[in-house]
Amino acid sequence: MLKLRAFVILGAIAAALLFVFSASRAQVNNESGDLSIELIDPKVLRVCADPRNMPFSNEKGEGFENKLAELVAQRLGKSLAYAWYPQAPGFVRNTLGAYKCDVIMGYPQGNDLVQSTNPYYRTAYALMLRPGSGLDGADTLADPRLKSKHIGIVAGTPPATLLAANGLMTNAKPYPLVIDTRVDSSAESMMKDLAAGAIDAGVLWGPMAGYYAMKAKEPVTVVPLVKEHSGPRLAYYITMGVRGADQEWKRQLNRLIADNQPAINQLLTSFGVPLLDDKDRPVGADAPATKQ
Repeated sequence: MLKLRAFVILGAIAAALLFVFSASRAQVNNESGDLSIELIDPKVLRVCADPRNMPFSNEKGEGFENKLAELVAQRLGKSLAYAWYPQAPGFVRNTLGAYKCDVIMGYPQGNDLVQSTNPYYRTAYALMLRPGSGLDGADTLADPRLKSKHIGIVAGTPPATLLAANGLMTNAKPYPLVIDTRVDSSAESMMKDLAAGAIDAGVLWGPMAGYYAMKAKEPVTVVPLVKEHSGPRLAYYITMGVRGADQEWKRQLNRLIADNQPAINQLLTSFGVPLLDDKDRPVGADAPATKQ
């Protein structure tokens, strides 16, 4: 999005390269529904993923996108394989676009670098607070109590614009957006600073905020930022990403998402992902398929 999954899909990658390459590979119009035309190997779910990007994925298979890939593979009767590449500029080009894999498990709807399936969850950037820090009940970056506080923010993400608009950047502590996730993590650094009192609050992409709050030794309150009245949107639908030419593959994944939404929601909530409905209200694990 613009950088969604919060440092997840990064940089301006040449979308034209992906779709031109996809079209050249799909010279036959796949009206028969034959996935052998679209996929590297129809018997294998080949996933494009970051080898060290928790809570989304890692090489040990511990992230929620790893677990989702396992669910998808099991439901489709496929074995599972990965093409690993850091979530940094070149991720799409060097994985999905290079035909090393057939699906990206988490991708923001509306980003035209890939073709999106139907969304399987909606979430938002979130404010993280330590109970008793004088910010209890804060649910918007316009809260006047934030004026004197040190706030952690990932530079270049949408909420950074809102911090600036509310006059909060003077005391803010920035964390890098573009990083090599194999050696660094802005989310982990921010959470360590919050625990140590080096910052009074932090703003992270919702899945990261929820996951690291669950792991924190001391309580951390996670508040999805859904009450901002101006500036960039902070809530997004998340889909699976496929190549532009892979229409039957997209339809198969859409059917799978619809048929397994409760199981997907349960998986996401087990990792602390703050789920929202289309009106930005919190939803539980038994919610129906995400609407648009």
